[in-house]
Amino acid sequence: MEQGTLNGRAFKFCDGISTDLIIAGKYAHLRSNLPELAKHAMEDVNPNFVKLVRPGDFIVAGCNFGLGSSREHAPLVIKMAGVSAILAKSFARIFFRNAINQGVPALICQTDGIAEGDCLEISLDEGLIRNITKNESYSFTKIPPTMLSILNEGGLIPYINKHGDLKL
Repeated sequence: MEQGTLNGRAFKFCDGISTDLIIAGKYAHLRSNLPELAKHAMEDVNPNFVKLVRPGDFIVAGCNFGLGSSREHAPLVIKMAGVSAILAKSFARIFFRNAINQGVPALICQTDGIAEGDCLEISLDEGLIRNITKNESYSFTKIPPTMLSILNEGGLIPYINKHGDLKL
């Protein structure tokens, strides 16, 4: 999955979105049925999220996105719901790595200027977010080349299947 430029709408969330809010523990029994689990992504903070999100859309959040237990299926169900990237002021460390490993760009940036529903265009190569709705641009911490290579293959497992190991 070649990344390059991503286009979609913003779904805005607050600070401190935990992995339990991304996918509630009450759905733990669905971990072996990821398509069904993905139908419940973000429902505790936005019950209509999965109904409204379209392929390519973005999650935009505040600080410490993905805190809590290290559920690697949390970024995966976000991806399966159609989200192409997550933008946040900061990420919990393990969530950040899990997102990259699952092929989901986790972009560290200032998110205050982005509102719910804003249309965004993101250039992963340039480290640039264009807010089409507001005619504004924001930068984000550029993704290191190794991580970008993992994202371009769709995640760590597809990368290793294709290349055999990480080329550092």
